[in-house]
Parts: sequence; C-alpha cells; structure tokens
Amino acid sequence: MTRGGSIYIMTNKLKTTLYIGVTADLYTRIQEHKQHIYKNSFTDKYNLEYCVYYENYPSFSKPLTGKRKLKNGEEKKR
Repeated sequence: MTRGGSIYIMTNKLKTTLYIGVTADLYTRIQEHKQHIYKNSFTDKYNLEYCVYYENYPSFSKPLTGKRKLKNGEEKKR
C-alpha cells in the first residue's frame, strides 16, 4: 500500500517568513507548528503558525519533488 503525503507552506502573522514542509499527516503537523511542540525549530523561532498553502499527493515521493521545485523557485507545470 502506498502512503500519500502533502506539501505545505507556513508563515507568520505578518507574512514575512515562509517555511516549506512535507508530511504524511498534514493536520497533525500543522497543529504541532501552531502549538510550538518542537522548541527552537525554525517554525518556533519565527512564530510560523499559519498554513497558507497545501497540496495533497497520492504517493510520498511526489511532495518531496514538489518541495525541491518550490525551494528552487521552479514554476509548477501542469
């Protein structure tokens, strides 16, 4: 059985900092960011609590490819 994944972008209240992440459980991961579960992490340090974008994929390799493209500034082609 193939497990899917999600790519997501978090930001702070003023939308001055972005974080691109990949996860298999989007809801739980966003809650961890909002509750600052991982102290001294990038999202904790910059108070990134708002999910401004997410996209779900049927297999976990696809969001990893999407994350690399977003970080490199490549345009998504459909």
